Amino acid sequence: METILIVDDEKNYPLILGAVLEEEGFETFAANSGADAFEILKNTDVDLVLTDMKMPSMDGMELLEKIKGKDEELPVIMMTAHGTVDKAVEAMQKGAYSYILKPFDNDRLILYVNKAISMYRVIKENRRLRNAAELQYSFGNIIGKSKVMQDVFDTIRKVAPSTATVLIEGGSGTGKELVAKSTHFNSLRRDKPFVAVNCSALAESLLESELFGHEKGAFTGAVAMKKGRFELADGGTLFLDEISELSQSLQVKLLRILQEKVFERVGGVRQISVDIRIVAATNKNFKEEMEQGRFREDLYYRLNVVHIVLPLLRKRQGDILLLVNHFINKYGDERKSSDPVTGLDQEVERLFYDYSWPGNVRELENVIERAMVMCQGSDIKVSDLPNEFKENIYNTLHIEEIPANAKLDEVLTKIEKRMINRALKLTNNVQSQAAELLGIGKSGLNWKIKKFKLDTGSKH
Repeated sequence: METILIVDDEKNYPLILGAVLEEEGFETFAANSGADAFEILKNTDVDLVLTDMKMPSMDGMELLEKIKGKDEELPVIMMTAHGTVDKAVEAMQKGAYSYILKPFDNDRLILYVNKAISMYRVIKENRRLRNAAELQYSFGNIIGKSKVMQDVFDTIRKVAPSTATVLIEGGSGTGKELVAKSTHFNSLRRDKPFVAVNCSALAESLLESELFGHEKGAFTGAVAMKKGRFELADGGTLFLDEISELSQSLQVKLLRILQEKVFERVGGVRQISVDIRIVAATNKNFKEEMEQGRFREDLYYRLNVVHIVLPLLRKRQGDILLLVNHFINKYGDERKSSDPVTGLDQEVERLFYDYSWPGNVRELENVIERAMVMCQGSDIKVSDLPNEFKENIYNTLHIEEIPANAKLDEVLTKIEKRMINRALKLTNNVQSQAAELLGIGKSGLNWKIKKFKLDTGSKH
């Protein structure tokens, strides 16, 4: 049963409206001031607020602003007389669902109420589904239901309570820092500092001071002693991102710290002991870096106690829609439209499965954030996507990943199977709809399914 809060300074008015709405199956609460209404909202879950515009002390506009500060999506209908229509329009610009002119008949009121309640019902259901999905398929802030991501979660669970050094490999935007944070905040060090430093962001001389700190007068501009990231992370976790960018001299110093747990500040002679856990990450192939002499093997083996490899987004396509829902939920609070985004248009869903996602999860998040701003309806459409994305959507064949000696028939067969599988997934295994999506006849699709021995879930 949905609940409606009715607010009006005329004492009998909320009671009269409450009786009308309760006959329609709603539960109602009454308040005779904005302050009383907000106190009710602090302790009661409601699905709609129906408030008068003109009230002493706290008027309807002030109440609206307080409500939107508490729950941006809770619908508010303003009741107003003809003389305050301009204020009602202003209220809608500030987030009110609608307004209704006094005096109004009951049928009109019930129509407005039912529309607002229906909208909020959809919002709450989407919240519930997204939260349920994220709880089932998440670890910290990492989202994924694919086997490879479940394996990553399992590794984090096992390694987090230990003090073992962790090495994370993965492309840019795959979530390496999220894995590092999840490792830290699920460890016994969770109450101690988590300190991150990007090793590729600073020149060697600056990076050395940033990592190890420096003594006063150690170099021009060192006007005071400064602690480095190693000292700041004492007792906690130090995350060294893009560690493959460290110079040879800094690699030697890091190796010593891993072995002896001591170092000196730049320009200092006093040994400083630290108790830190190192989590390192790179987007490069360590074997190639070592073969080329750019990274020390002894340091690699010191770092590589527990190895976590994060897959590219195109290698975990089953997670795309889960991530989309997560980002829609994340950016839904910033959306000013009263029409909530509930998902993707089918054409966009197809393009998302086809796209190569060179920027991985970070790129997907950026695309959804932009689309949430541009979207005018409940489904994100192709027109809502960034131009640079639309320009590249058909650049999906990774020719560089196909072996030079691959046979054309074999490659085309793999592409054909992938397109059929995708069409079946998009249509919930309804073969007639999948055939239409592919632009072929149903009998032709059925023949290909048998030929490739595909699992269709037997829907026809």
